Amino acid sequence: MKKKTSEINLLIIGSKGFIGSYAVSYFKKLGYNLWLSDIINDYNTKNYYQIDTTNSDFRGLFKIEKYDYCINCSGAASVPLSIEKPFKDYSLNTVNVFKILDAIRVEQPNCKFINLSSAAVYGNPSKLPINEDDNLSPISPYGYHKLYAENICTEYRNNYGIQSCNLRIFSAYGDGLKKQLFWDLYKKSLDAKTINLYGTGNESRDFIHVNDLVGIIELLIKGSDFSYSSINAGNGKELFIKEVVDIFYKHLSSDIAYNFQGQLREGDPSNWVADITRLTELGYRQTIKISQGLESYIKWVKQG
Repeated sequence: MKKKTSEINLLIIGSKGFIGSYAVSYFKKLGYNLWLSDIINDYNTKNYYQIDTTNSDFRGLFKIEKYDYCINCSGAASVPLSIEKPFKDYSLNTVNVFKILDAIRVEQPNCKFINLSSAAVYGNPSKLPINEDDNLSPISPYGYHKLYAENICTEYRNNYGIQSCNLRIFSAYGDGLKKQLFWDLYKKSLDAKTINLYGTGNESRDFIHVNDLVGIIELLIKGSDFSYSSINAGNGKELFIKEVVDIFYKHLSSDIAYNFQGQLREGDPSNWVADITRLTELGYRQTIKISQGLESYIKWVKQG
């Protein structure tokens, strides 16, 4: 018999981050029992456990309470920073996953592990849409480190029976995200009326709003038997960068002109769109389209 929502204990690691904070709000509203963890001081939040940034140890966290699911929202999410500081990225995206899984192995081997991975594990795909069984060929340290973390999940699944699933997130966005494409577009608009952008505009991404993303996490909790080791988290819709830039600036201001300069950024793939067959089998349906999501995002940045 499946547990009621009020009977399910969730541990969210990285609860202060972009996706983690949305997950906390989402699952709190639905009545799940939450335990939270991050590196930031917080003496006011109930069931919050601080992790030491210099010597992360998750064993103590798994001695506090018995969890049904551990959701790992922690880690770094920047390709440029992974190139600049690869060891830091490796520590946050790979080593910590190993430490979390080993804590689960020792303290709570029945706790299911949901790891937020990335479509960066695919690199530049040979075909579109990208299926979970396609070749994994990262082109950035970030992508490699996310792949290493997935391999660690496989190691702990095969050797110790720890059930896990990697959500390969494509291009997540939403209010509160102060990095990546849309934040960059906004910041550049503050300094100039004519804006120069990387690439040709013909690059493409599969954008997913963070509200839809945390909904996917719940679908895993409610309906997955964790037989899939990885699931794409996207909308299965290829959106060209020139199209989304046009939508963004039309919402922001009619006075802004922009030019694509043709230079490609190191570590950035050219074209992405997810095969979401596994996701739709769980019952996923997109609720926030790109125009709606960007309109909300622009309202947020203007208020800031």
